Amino acid sequence: MPNKFLFADEAGDFTFKRQNGASKYFMLCTFATDDCALSHDLLQVRRELVLSGQTDRDKLHATSDLQETRNKVFTLLASHDFRVDVTILEKAKASPQIRLDEASFYRYIWRFHFANIAGNLMADCDKLLITAASIGSKKTKASFKLAVNNTIQQTVERDKWEVSFIDSSKDPLLWAADYCAWAIQRKWEIGDARSYDLISDKIFTEIDLLKSEEDYFY
Repeated sequence: MPNKFLFADEAGDFTFKRQNGASKYFMLCTFATDDCALSHDLLQVRRELVLSGQTDRDKLHATSDLQETRNKVFTLLASHDFRVDVTILEKAKASPQIRLDEASFYRYIWRFHFANIAGNLMADCDKLLITAASIGSKKTKASFKLAVNNTIQQTVERDKWEVSFIDSSKDPLLWAADYCAWAIQRKWEIGDARSYDLISDKIFTEIDLLKSEEDYFY
């Protein structure tokens, strides 16, 4: 059986109050593939940007990239096979018990997300490598990695997976996950589905985790 590769990125923030700049939603987006050929194509886009004079460019990042670059990336995404899964949580509906701290909240959304996709992902998989973009301080990174490890081991045999938290500049498929998360976030936060529509056929699950909840906590 083949190995599979899962790349994870988040959209939104950990600010649980209404203020300018705070996101309405927090999203966990994963990009799964058994063929990492897209990496080479994305690296070529970065090289072209460096050749154009952006010598400090170490990655692609949807939020800050120019539209010309986004167009190239979405064209590449359309030409490759992969699956995207996203779990969306409206933050104001998150009870204080599930957001005691950032790691607790991160573990909560990861537990649901992975339980939802694990059966399909692992059905014909020898081993799964989960790569996530590291965020926050050294202490935060460690607690997030522990949260993911604890989540995965509840679902999959230990010899079937590994988790790697790295800087997003170090793997082009983290850039792909970032682009997918950005496109989905634009749709949910501001109703702009133009980029979302370009990857919609790759999205296997898109779940509003607290959709049925009626209580708001701020």
